[in-house]
Amino acid sequence: MAAPVKVPRNFRLLEELEQGQKGGGDGSVSWGLENEDDMDLRVWNGMILGPAKTCYEGRIYQLRIECGNEYPDKAPSVCFLTKINMKGVDSNGRLNPRELPMLAGWLPNYTLCTLLKELRRMMTLKENCKLSQPPENSTY
Repeated sequence: MAAPVKVPRNFRLLEELEQGQKGGGDGSVSWGLENEDDMDLRVWNGMILGPAKTCYEGRIYQLRIECGNEYPDKAPSVCFLTKINMKGVDSNGRLNPRELPMLAGWLPNYTLCTLLKELRRMMTLKENCKLSQPPENSTY
């Protein structure tokens, strides 16, 4: 049996960039390069619309995502730019991989889209959905 074909990092990230530019998904999350001239495809912006019926509703959360040289085999590092009170996010907005199952158990088939959608889903969880939030539009 043949080994699965491994897509080179940059090809994979170019696919993700194209999906982000086309508006992949339902509009609740979006992503793109922080700088269009980033030939390494390293630093990305992410956006999550706060889910309805949660303390995040009506808010737009901006994130910075860094895809290292070993992405997608290793999880990207993620930091909220918009202040948020959520389990697994430290006082500087950084995600703690040990507290977020998706990052702790990162698989190469995960994408920036699946990561953002998972963070949005986590906003709806019982331990997060009622937490008091920092003033709207405050940043780290």
